[in-house]
Amino acid sequence: MKLIGVDIGGTFTDLILADLAQQQTWIHKVPTTVEDPSIGMMQGIQTLCQMARTDCSEVEHVLHGTTIATNTLLTHDGARTGMITTQGYRDIIHIGRHQRPQHYSIMQDIPWQARPLVKRRDRKVVAERLDPKGKVLTPLDEAAAKTAILELKQAGVESIAICFLNSYFDARHEERVAELAQELYPEAFITTSASIFPQFREFERFTTACINAFVGPKVKHYINNLSRSLKEKSVRGELHIMRSNGGVSTAEVAGEQPVTLLLSGLAAGVLGGAAAGEKSKRTRLITFDMGGTSTDIGIVTERGFAEASARDTWISGYPVMVPMIDVHTIGAGGGSIAYVDGGGAFRVGPRSAGAEPGPVCYDKGGQAVTVTDANVVLNRLDPEYFLGGEMAIFPDKAFTAVQSLADQMGLDLYETAAGILTIVNNNMANAIRSRTIQKGQDPRQFALVAQGGAGPLHAAEVALSLGIPEVIVPRYPGITSAMGLLTTDLKHDLIQNEFILSTAPDLDKLNEDLRSLEDQIKAQLRADGFSDAEMTLQRFADCRYVGQGYELRALVPNGNLNETALQTVWQQFHDLHTAEYGHAFTENPVELVTLRVTGTGPMPKLSGLPVPISGAVQDAWLKTAVTYFRVKGKLEKYSTHFFDRDRLPVGGEIKGPAIIFQKDSTVLLPPQSLTTIEANGNLHIRLTSQPTAEPPRAMAIPMATKN
Repeated sequence: MKLIGVDIGGTFTDLILADLAQQQTWIHKVPTTVEDPSIGMMQGIQTLCQMARTDCSEVEHVLHGTTIATNTLLTHDGARTGMITTQGYRDIIHIGRHQRPQHYSIMQDIPWQARPLVKRRDRKVVAERLDPKGKVLTPLDEAAAKTAILELKQAGVESIAICFLNSYFDARHEERVAELAQELYPEAFITTSASIFPQFREFERFTTACINAFVGPKVKHYINNLSRSLKEKSVRGELHIMRSNGGVSTAEVAGEQPVTLLLSGLAAGVLGGAAAGEKSKRTRLITFDMGGTSTDIGIVTERGFAEASARDTWISGYPVMVPMIDVHTIGAGGGSIAYVDGGGAFRVGPRSAGAEPGPVCYDKGGQAVTVTDANVVLNRLDPEYFLGGEMAIFPDKAFTAVQSLADQMGLDLYETAAGILTIVNNNMANAIRSRTIQKGQDPRQFALVAQGGAGPLHAAEVALSLGIPEVIVPRYPGITSAMGLLTTDLKHDLIQNEFILSTAPDLDKLNEDLRSLEDQIKAQLRADGFSDAEMTLQRFADCRYVGQGYELRALVPNGNLNETALQTVWQQFHDLHTAEYGHAFTENPVELVTLRVTGTGPMPKLSGLPVPISGAVQDAWLKTAVTYFRVKGKLEKYSTHFFDRDRLPVGGEIKGPAIIFQKDSTVLLPPQSLTTIEANGNLHIRLTSQPTAEPPRAMAIPMATKN
């Protein structure tokens, strides 16, 4: 069986082809075609198949991570969207919630980072009302609904979000208006809030539905166009799209629910990092994905991926109420710009030179000093081996630019370059602290997984600053997101609101609702082609203390629930509350707010990667040169060996300092490190507080000649 994983980023499209029968892989990168990302993707697939000497028709599955939904939202380049809502709730998506992001400002708009996606003139109201238990208080005014639909059609609206107040409990009114819209305006993209995620909290649910409607036409067109292009190129394999929850869906489901794709590529990156950590038998992981503009951080524990909570899930200023892997992004990357601010402080990022004009050393017109330029000055990047020698860089340009910044601050050239890296590394370390220490987790109990083009160049020093004892570098760190696509399963989520107290649980209703959710999940998975024996179901309960504003998610035991099983849910919630907030109120009643069922169907997966099993570390040696490292606060020159990763044998060990080159990334091994090449393809870097070499000595391996 042959699989292709494709992750489309802002600058590059990463591809991997895996032949599971032969245990062979091929990787490729192509520039992203911004005007239509599917063009570059198809070109990359064809080239990849040529590299593998295989026909495109032999590929059985194409798994895809995309930023099309995210970019559409970030750039406000979506469809003109209309909204039909309950009378009296026209402005809920603008009013938002009572929380004030700037507590003492009287001049702020809410939501504070984004304007409503639906203009007020395109928000229509109709008379209807259900109570929170589904009882009809005001019947749906179908005549008013028809008028609203026709007015939106005449106004040129392309997409309609239907959002009624208590539809999370009973969606009959939303579904009826959707039927009317399909009759009267079949060309429009129709979204109902209950079909996306039937959750209470109308501001978040309405906004999520509006996002789906806003990005829907563009995403659906993209997916349809991509499916057509694959068929035209004889790629008959089924297309699956990565969703924010860490699972894939069919192209059809993704086209109807594009809001579930907002973290598509980022989720794939966490999956790829988790798969790499699992190969090294590590279950507590911090995925550290550093690219040209940003760094993405994910947390994996024995419980699996951390999932974003309702209070934290905001994208571009909008709340998004769909299941998502918790990925934290900061503006720190290889293109981050170093500068002196108006107060005289030395700063790095979040501004970035991007791919164009890029760092000064690219010689594409960039004038601002970047993190990449600092790495060049410290001789951590080499023009002979940058991107496998396929891209030219110009060290003299970097030296001149960094010297200019050094003169401005009255510092030494190398101290300035090292200072840039210290600042950006501390920025990334602080971001990791916010996802670990501030949430009750000790980063020293985790392994850091270095991903992205720049991640392996910075990961070891970031880990040292946090006391993290080990770093894992996957075989192809620069395309970890594409690899992550080949490690996941098809996944669906369903929920049911309950509002049941621990003091008076209705076990009959709980069991009935769980069975209903499981039956719906099974029906969807059967439609996707899975048998009941292949399916895996997990059950969860969102719980809170009575009066709390947000919930924590506890695992619900399988089978018919009884009092004993329910007690395990309450206790698990108390334990989670202690871990999250440092305390629990075990005598207080607990409210079970929402039941969740997650169903997965197994997809074929990439199991291993080829690595050399014979030879010696010396055979991978390229050269020895002076590189700068800061150890115990002092910047020193170190004699540093440079290696070709493709020739490093299994079981080989390398003492730092050293630098390892590969096409998709560069791995930095500081003096305080000892690295082992594992049989699974990973580099396992163990870090100590003391350097394994003192300047100017290096590791004691004879290097008489270059192979």
